[in-house]
Amino acid sequence: MKTTKRLEQALIKLYNAYHNNRLNPEDCTACAVGNILDNFDSWKHLSDAHGSLQLSYVGMVHQNLGRKFNGYTPQELLKVEKVFLDACGFKTPLCHYNPKPQNPTSQEVLFNGLIAVVEILCVLDHVPNVLDYSKLFEQENGQPVYHLETLLA
Repeated sequence: MKTTKRLEQALIKLYNAYHNNRLNPEDCTACAVGNILDNFDSWKHLSDAHGSLQLSYVGMVHQNLGRKFNGYTPQELLKVEKVFLDACGFKTPLCHYNPKPQNPTSQEVLFNGLIAVVEILCVLDHVPNVLDYSKLFEQENGQPVYHLETLLA
């Protein structure tokens, strides 16, 4: 499957973060966007509230100037982070009194967040979801249309 360079790089970073226990929705250097942006936290100034889609003044300036961070616009980064937090079970934007998952760094919570992030990253790049396995189950006249060997080649 053909992907964009920014998508490929983001997927590699998120994969490594997940498997190396460096994915944490409550840490702006280790959340989805934090990992995509090489574990820097400067992106948090793009919005006034973590998990909000509303750009701050700084975010609007960068957006209007056409700036990109590892290939993503400020608005795209906010979308990715909101999707991640929502899929992890947080009520966004984050606030100390909003509900959050009981164990925000459990593998199940992080996996749910990661699946949602991969989906939104694919949508942003106009490519089919790289995690879509539905083709494996397509049939024609009771026979599989695709064989696993051909999908892996």
